[in-house]
Amino acid sequence: MIVGSICMRGGSKGVKGKNYRNLLGKPLLSYTINCAKSSKLLEDVIISSDSDLILDLSSNYLEKEKLFKRKPELATDNASKWEVFKNLVLEYEAKNKVKITHLVDLDVTVPRRLPEHIDSCIKLSKETNADVIITGYEPERNPYFNMMEEQKDGTAVIVKKSETPIKNRQEAPNVYSLTPAVYVIKREALFNYDHWSDATCRIHPIPRDLAIDIDTELDFKLVEFLMNEDGK
Repeated sequence: MIVGSICMRGGSKGVKGKNYRNLLGKPLLSYTINCAKSSKLLEDVIISSDSDLILDLSSNYLEKEKLFKRKPELATDNASKWEVFKNLVLEYEAKNKVKITHLVDLDVTVPRRLPEHIDSCIKLSKETNADVIITGYEPERNPYFNMMEEQKDGTAVIVKKSETPIKNRQEAPNVYSLTPAVYVIKREALFNYDHWSDATCRIHPIPRDLAIDIDTELDFKLVEFLMNEDGK
């Protein structure tokens, strides 16, 4: 069974109350829930949160049996989201007497993702041996060419060195900035690894303007502007 998860904590550092804050007149969380419901390949959509307010708002878009109250120890600043995923899978399977094959996590802070991004990631997961499929976008800078790291003595070196000097960006290997728009995780990977970075991963590129992850007030204003321009 392929299940979409939307995991939200009540607390937020960069943008206060962002998960339930209104974006163009609707709670931010509503965009991701509705996007997930429009996916052709997700067989169910569930919410995990420690916040009664978030769960109550989410009940306007999903049935209450799809809402899971997160344990306090999994809602701290230092709690691993990987552990949240594992706990959610086990709770869902026990409650519904089914076996999840893929957990598809959708971060609520990327409201411009599209249903086809979800379905494309799921298809890629099914067609390859990758444990995890992660969305990413082409970044402004490439660590092989135009990013430098300052050393202790004050000198600077290219972040990622190659065997031969790279003279232009076109020669540099492809790199991606990650966006939490879609994470497809095979069930066995959840319980075989302690973190997604230990697993075999593949990137599914999506357009940069659709990949914006709201982490600051500037991000929120930018997304609001773009969505207003789109007429959404």
